[in-house]
Amino acid sequence: MRFKVGVDVGGTFTDFLLMDKGGQAEIFKVLSSPEDPSVAVMNGFSVMADATETDLASFLGSVDLIVHGTTVTTNAVLTGKWARTGLLTTKGFRDALEMRRGIREELYNNRYRPPDPVVPRDLRIAVDERVDHLGHVVVPLNPADVEMGAELFNKRGIEAVAICFMHSHANPDHELEAAQRVARLMPSAYLSVSSKVLPQIRYYERTSTTVLNACVGPILKRYLSSLTEKLGENGFRGILLIMQSNGGVTTPAVVIEMAASTLLSGPAAAPIAGVAYAAPHGHDSFITIDMGGTSFDTALIKDAAPVVTTAGKVNRQALALPMMDINTIGAGGGSTAWIDEGGLLRMGPESAGARPGPACYGFGGVEPTCSDANLVLGYLSGDYFAGGRMKLDGSAAKRAIEQRIAHPLGLSLVQAASGMFHIMNVNMASAIREISVQKGYDPRDFPIICAGGAGPIHAAMIAEELEIGRIIIPKESSIFCAAGMLLSDLKHDLVRSCHTPMEREKADIPRFNEIVRQLEEEGASILAGEQIPQDRQVMSYTLDLRYVGQYHEVPVEISWDDVKTFNETAIKNAFHAAHDRLYGYSLAREGTAVELVNLRLTAVGISDKPVFKEEKPHGQDASQAVKGARLVYLPSSENFGEVDVYDGDRLSRGNRLSGPAIIEQVNTTTFVPKGWNVECDACGNYLMTAE
Repeated sequence: MRFKVGVDVGGTFTDFLLMDKGGQAEIFKVLSSPEDPSVAVMNGFSVMADATETDLASFLGSVDLIVHGTTVTTNAVLTGKWARTGLLTTKGFRDALEMRRGIREELYNNRYRPPDPVVPRDLRIAVDERVDHLGHVVVPLNPADVEMGAELFNKRGIEAVAICFMHSHANPDHELEAAQRVARLMPSAYLSVSSKVLPQIRYYERTSTTVLNACVGPILKRYLSSLTEKLGENGFRGILLIMQSNGGVTTPAVVIEMAASTLLSGPAAAPIAGVAYAAPHGHDSFITIDMGGTSFDTALIKDAAPVVTTAGKVNRQALALPMMDINTIGAGGGSTAWIDEGGLLRMGPESAGARPGPACYGFGGVEPTCSDANLVLGYLSGDYFAGGRMKLDGSAAKRAIEQRIAHPLGLSLVQAASGMFHIMNVNMASAIREISVQKGYDPRDFPIICAGGAGPIHAAMIAEELEIGRIIIPKESSIFCAAGMLLSDLKHDLVRSCHTPMEREKADIPRFNEIVRQLEEEGASILAGEQIPQDRQVMSYTLDLRYVGQYHEVPVEISWDDVKTFNETAIKNAFHAAHDRLYGYSLAREGTAVELVNLRLTAVGISDKPVFKEEKPHGQDASQAVKGARLVYLPSSENFGEVDVYDGDRLSRGNRLSGPAIIEQVNTTTFVPKGWNVECDACGNYLMTAE
């Protein structure tokens, strides 16, 4: 038997989806090992080997493909535990990294401080050189400045060097020469060169992205080198691919050079998986939610195309590489409850993580968490968590909530726990509004696709907050991102600045066409290096456009034909429509001039997708799956009521049930409130609809 494996490393659990050639899938979860994520990954492979009744070497020898999403780089930036990094930059622009855009993130908060720069000032070295915006050399590169910087970096134990010179997007020669000299003087250092990482205008964003790439590069390189070595030593001879923030996958060699492309590696797979799970129900537009142990991720997908942004931030540091437009907040099963200075109950963003974890885990945690509240309210079973492999301590959960929340606020245990549950739901609904209402979309027009081990408990209550009446809960919801990884294509984003008017008589069309040719050649070359045949290569274009005089651009996807023919009318119409949707107006009637800033190419290598196995119809009666009943807190009546508990693994295609009810699976639990119905689809996924 041959297998494919999707691996998603989270803050609390590491998830695995094991799929054979026939489409039969099996879910596995192990506790994460934050100190070395590869330990949990190898533990998971050992568990899968046991489940298939083979030894580890034999099992890994039967695996053809591993697609891996990693939080190694994300955690490094979130915690500030990145590699010690130095920066070589143009003389006179040493402080651009710290000055940022000069715009306060909280406009009316005079005390709000910007984050500390990744590279401190004494490690930002000014180099005498200058190139103008057309790429003409104004001041030649001074090699002595580069060598002096490298000498200082060696003395200070620098692991990574970022090189970012003014206007290097127009002429990279100075950066490349500096990189050669640094490589000779610092052979073990990780090099991040802006003209390779992000060859486009906007100096601060380019510098910040190049520095982020440098500071996480050595960490990712060490991790992937360790992982590939462990896999190889234990018999793996297949292909290892790494998930990127743009929703595509690539090889370890490519991603090590572009380490910053993994800063949203895991969550980026959710929108990809969502497209596959929504299609059978006739939906190509939807909202994904993924609630794990540490965080809550949500994304909006319109017309089967996940929204991609080039204006992202990671821990308030600017990242201009294309990434899925995913809103992440600290709201997971391990999110801790606390009381603020005003005496109000708050949830998160701090998390108990995997160790010590929620109080109910029994690993020494004392802080009350969302999981503790869910156990007290009856949504979780203390005897069936992780299929019974892990017993939950109800007494510890009650003690934590009573001591830290209920008594200080003068509430009963149930009032405190239900308050924690409600606040979590409101927080997550607010996160969905940010990626829908604030982007010009009405969330009521989109069904929810719910994922994550903790998500199905909260999904219906979140939907009620937003007045959404349709939810799809995949059978593999607890490892949703791991499933999405197996459904992803190889993907590479390339960009070149091309500042030109969009009026045909004024535009620099020869230069535009030359950049298109260069991008296509580069994209085809990368895919060919990954053994993707030409008939499975797809190129798509996005133009960054704006009205003349505007500060921000709007990325607009343009068809291949319109790009090739420089179809002025079609391109402008697409821009006006996108601008109107985003900002509520366009200047099409006024005839305001439009200009191009950047030209982007996405090179996609189409991969073979696994096909999920369909079940035989079993009728509407779901009584065969009832495993018992228990008392559960019902928000509609603000009281406990006895509800049926269904074994999710015994529910089959066509089965129907009505709330209130609980559906238990080995790796997740679904709460069906009063007024909601559930039907199992052809693949055993749950379709929840409000009456």
